[in-house]
Amino acid sequence: MSLGPRPSTVGELKAAGYRTRPVKDEMRANLVRKLREGEPLFPGIVGYDESVVPRIVNALLSRHDFILLGLRGQAKSRILRQLVAFLDEEVPILAGSEVNDDPFRPVSKYGKELLRERGDGAPVAWIHRDNRYVEKLATPDVTIADMIGDVDPIKAARGGHVLADELTIHFGLLPRANRGVFAINELPDLAGKIQVGLFNILQEGDVQVKGYPIRLPLDLLMVFTANPEDYTARGKIITPLKDRIGAEVRTHYPEEVATGTLVTRQEAWTRRDGVCVEVPDFVEEVVERVAFLARADKRVDQRSGVSQRLPITVMETVVSNAERRALALGEDVVVPRISDVYAALPSMTGKMELEYEGELHGPEKIARELVAGAAERAFDARAGGADVEDIVEYFEGGGALQVGEDASSEACVKGFATVPGLLGLVEHVGLASSDARDGLRAAACELALEALVAQKRISRTTSGGYGRAPHEGPAGKGYKGFDPFGS
Repeated sequence: MSLGPRPSTVGELKAAGYRTRPVKDEMRANLVRKLREGEPLFPGIVGYDESVVPRIVNALLSRHDFILLGLRGQAKSRILRQLVAFLDEEVPILAGSEVNDDPFRPVSKYGKELLRERGDGAPVAWIHRDNRYVEKLATPDVTIADMIGDVDPIKAARGGHVLADELTIHFGLLPRANRGVFAINELPDLAGKIQVGLFNILQEGDVQVKGYPIRLPLDLLMVFTANPEDYTARGKIITPLKDRIGAEVRTHYPEEVATGTLVTRQEAWTRRDGVCVEVPDFVEEVVERVAFLARADKRVDQRSGVSQRLPITVMETVVSNAERRALALGEDVVVPRISDVYAALPSMTGKMELEYEGELHGPEKIARELVAGAAERAFDARAGGADVEDIVEYFEGGGALQVGEDASSEACVKGFATVPGLLGLVEHVGLASSDARDGLRAAACELALEALVAQKRISRTTSGGYGRAPHEGPAGKGYKGFDPFGS
């Protein structure tokens, strides 16, 4: 509706033909328009188009409150914060109202008295949709007063009101979110008695403030997030509250490596000011596969999940390690290598909760094995079945290669050239052409060697040296108890 200049009084609103509508109707109408016009609904949310997004759309079309249920790092909070896009850009309220009173149907005593005293001359203010979203992180110390409100003796004293007067109410977050979206993150952490306090708003649409014989009707979309682990670890959502939430939408981690890579590429800070950064696609894949392998590793606690933040922070650290090396060596282009992924172990170990068996192995050893396994799969996806016998025979014959993570790309390529067939292999399978920059060729060679390490055909020391894989006995008798990361 085009109103021309924004009305500043209730009378001007009426003259302009403005009609207010419940927030769920408002969001539904804007969602319908976006669907008809083909607008993106949740920009930047990747991998949910055929799973999570349709369920959220159904909830909004049904005018349901809903909860996003999923493990850490699944974009739950980001989705909730994007719900403001389904609100009108601006809506009018009675000026000075703490609860965003509808100019035509105020719910607070302040709003009702203002409308009674000033009538059509009551002043109107306009609030932007960004200010109609209120979010609260649930913690055990949250009180009913925080959520709904309580008596404010100071307000009573300053205004000369008796304590029973509604004008002495200090409104909590719920009333202040009136005519908007109210989100509670980590709902199971909210104490049970506080969850009980949400019954009325979800069912009857009103709240009762302690000590006041009133019911305050509120117009809200209520949304929540929760981690399934929290149901037993720290708390739970009480059954009557779950029953009042209209829809439960399950989130998930990326289901394909390509999808996860898109998320990481979008979120990771890899563009550095004044520095040219070129990340090989296979390095991106290795980083992403580390997370995928961790999510399937029995030594990692799958109830806690492996957050998408792991590949994001690992990629940032990978680029930073390569940047540090390039700056120290005076190289113009930053090209990360697999050794830089090993340098990012501190960004992995803190993001994996381990089972008992994992604790016995230790987080760093597990992280190293995940990197090697990720490199093997990335190499196989590009060069599965390639002839690597010349490379293996070189190391079997006593050959060795020391590649430090701080060595220049040129020095690495010269070292890799001493291994028969290595440079030819990466050129043959398309990892790096003969005229590619040294950084890319070095990274490709490291990928091939790491794949052989994971296959236990050669060994790798923690300092970056490659050599012969230890045998059980005489050459050709097989391998036993091999640790590819033993020094």
